[in-house]
Amino acid sequence: MFNKENGCFHPMKLNPSEALPKQFTYPFYYTPHPLCIEAADEVKAYLNSQTDFEHNFGLDVTKEGLKIGKMFGVMIVETIKGQLGYITAFSGKLAESNHIEGFVPPIYDTLNKDGFYKQNEAYLNSLNAEIERLEQNPELAKAKLKRENLERERIKKLEDFKQNTKADKRKRKALRVEAELKFSDEEKASFFEDLKQKSIQSNIDLKYLKLNLEAKVKLAETNFTKLIKPIEALKLERKKLSASLQKQIHEHYQFLNAKGENKDLIDIFKTTDLGHPPAAAGECAAPKLFQYAYEHNFKPIAMAEFYWGISPTAEVRKHGQFYPSCRGRCEPILDHMMQGLDVEANPIETAGVFKGELDIIYEDDFLLVLNKPHEFLSVPGKTIKDSVLTRMQEYLPNATGPLLLHRLDMSTSGLLLVAKNERTHKNIQKQFINRTIKKRYVALLDGPLDSKSGIIDLPLRVDLNNRPRQLVCYEHGKLAQTEYEVVEVKNNKTRIYLFPITGRTHQLRVHVAHHKGLNTPIVGDDLYGTVANRLHLHAETLSFEHPVKREWVSFSCNAPF
Repeated sequence: MFNKENGCFHPMKLNPSEALPKQFTYPFYYTPHPLCIEAADEVKAYLNSQTDFEHNFGLDVTKEGLKIGKMFGVMIVETIKGQLGYITAFSGKLAESNHIEGFVPPIYDTLNKDGFYKQNEAYLNSLNAEIERLEQNPELAKAKLKRENLERERIKKLEDFKQNTKADKRKRKALRVEAELKFSDEEKASFFEDLKQKSIQSNIDLKYLKLNLEAKVKLAETNFTKLIKPIEALKLERKKLSASLQKQIHEHYQFLNAKGENKDLIDIFKTTDLGHPPAAAGECAAPKLFQYAYEHNFKPIAMAEFYWGISPTAEVRKHGQFYPSCRGRCEPILDHMMQGLDVEANPIETAGVFKGELDIIYEDDFLLVLNKPHEFLSVPGKTIKDSVLTRMQEYLPNATGPLLLHRLDMSTSGLLLVAKNERTHKNIQKQFINRTIKKRYVALLDGPLDSKSGIIDLPLRVDLNNRPRQLVCYEHGKLAQTEYEVVEVKNNKTRIYLFPITGRTHQLRVHVAHHKGLNTPIVGDDLYGTVANRLHLHAETLSFEHPVKREWVSFSCNAPF
């Protein structure tokens, strides 16, 4: 039972019918072990009733202020004396603190008032305050405005002078032509000399005008520089101190593994594609749990993480539901920390295996339509080469062009269209671009829906810290729209038709799961819902204009669920 009086270790009893897992949980794709569910339930019960800290998870509508949900983790461990129990952690800070009784501490406590971070943070804050004070100086704004006005005045006066000079030049040219006809040679010589002197004087006037205007601008620039230079010096000092402080922090985040080896964040991330630690690396629940277990000679048995609180704006996160560890921040860290542990195999590396023949439901001289099985790639992946594309390349060795006209997620089954030649591919691709091709998906949602039909409009982009998951993002996301129509609600599940208006990655899955969409994930969605025997999403119908026959054709393949 969760009891803060026990410290961070919470004893458990193993029921006679239960058995410990043979291997440690693969944290990026798992079904929670019953012991982890039991431990998580105890933590959830504590969170529901505790009065130890004040944090607005957004679950109580009467509470005011910023609402923030949190990821929590539990790890089943065995002590050196063979006692079974669990430890628990939260990601980041909780109630503006790194330390809550009953939960494991952070890897490095940035909130320690006696630590180097807090002391340097105080100086950084003083730099920020001084920079802000200097930037708010009204004399700075005046000097900047005067410099800008004088520069505009310089440009305008020079342009006006040049325009007047051109006009005077045209007049002198006309006068020369007129003088050639009216004046004697002696008169012309005197007249032309006068015109020449005026031209020379114009050049002299332009020179002195430039010097005068540039002197004014330079003086204004000097006055502005006197005011801005101290600010720039402070900003440079702040930048150097921040970089140095960040490096120190990364060096203080030291991570153990089961072999007793130690690595800091810099060492861990230097070989990744990013090359350096991302923001908040090491602050998630999972690394905290491993670190505490190793420091106290606990043997890690199993682990699970769950979300607690109001759903975030961008991510698909639901209150109380289990989720895998994040990849961007945690995968390199946990890859190190799990060294020496017997960990379950990555199921992704063995997924996508299909030994049967692809089901071709239509074929002619120009195209074919096939029924892609679930958990099979449309195109080759990083580690898995077998796919619809590679099968089609073998099946159609004389075909030209890219073959596939669209893709389905690996977990999605259903109709895929293949072009046998480049001309056919271009024709049908144009239909995709113009959105004249009609597609209908069928899905089984993990819950009942009240609405019968509608359009979901949520822009999407990739979650850079947790690929391939997608986020709802109104600032950088791409337009994503889905029409839906409920077929039936039965046994607390909803069968639904989905009509994608656009074709973004994971569009249908995010649109139905996100709290601003239908707030009901697809059954078996291992990214945005909960794991089941399969993702219950199937591309059921496909209609388009045949590129050669010029007639509307339609194909269908019933969902296997």
